[in-house]
Amino acid sequence: MQQHSGVFRVRRTEPEAEPVQILDMCMAPGGFLLRALQENTNGRAVAFSLPPDSMGHEVLLPKKALGRVDLKYLDVTMLAEDMGMSGIPQNHAEAKAFLPRQIEENDKFDLVFCDGQVLRKHQQLEYREAREVHRLTNTQLAIGLEHMRPGGSMVVLLHKVEKWETVCLLRCFSQFARVKLYKPRAGHTKRSSFYMLAAKIQSHSAEAQAAVKRWKSVWRAATFGSQEEFEAVQKENDVSAEAMLDEFGDRLVELGRHIWRIQAPALARASFVK
Repeated sequence: MQQHSGVFRVRRTEPEAEPVQILDMCMAPGGFLLRALQENTNGRAVAFSLPPDSMGHEVLLPKKALGRVDLKYLDVTMLAEDMGMSGIPQNHAEAKAFLPRQIEENDKFDLVFCDGQVLRKHQQLEYREAREVHRLTNTQLAIGLEHMRPGGSMVVLLHKVEKWETVCLLRCFSQFARVKLYKPRAGHTKRSSFYMLAAKIQSHSAEAQAAVKRWKSVWRAATFGSQEEFEAVQKENDVSAEAMLDEFGDRLVELGRHIWRIQAPALARASFVK
């Protein structure tokens, strides 16, 4: 990924005395963060990771690298105050489990990793199961972009370039960032997974701020709302397929070509399609 895009090394347009700041929303085992710390020798990081007793992955960072990381073991989907919730309904099933602010409002980061996935072994209450993917995705994106230093970069794990939710997200980021897609040839060729590499992010733009607001709304509805409220908030600001193709279709094909060129031959050779 570094050879493809150089995304792990931070290049500021104006030299600053402050060390490079990195945020990893779902860190363990820590391979991406380790590479970023190696590329930015003055870098410091804030990292979240699901606790081992909640079936989170083991952290494998060397001790020397861990010394540059403020590691917090927690479930990022419960970061209520960071997601704009000042009060929690006391009748909520997990009212006491929501967390106070973990990132100060003025904290900014040069590089943000958003590659967390819902873990099968993570025990959850029933209300979370159907919406957990939405809660996790929108938490990572909202907090990551809100605390992005203008001109910084994000690495986001996604699935299926052609899926409607993915198309909408790629279009969204393309409004305020330079977007590339990357699919590793090791372990990902047959899978739907790939990475969006968003660089030169204009995090102070109206489009970026609107995206943060929208992602927080989806998280709130997925966490506290009824099914009707959850479905309604997902449809807000939605565009028709025709409008999407007219506005973003050519760019989508251009972005997706790299992914499909790797995935298609791998699927053709896969034993499960023969």
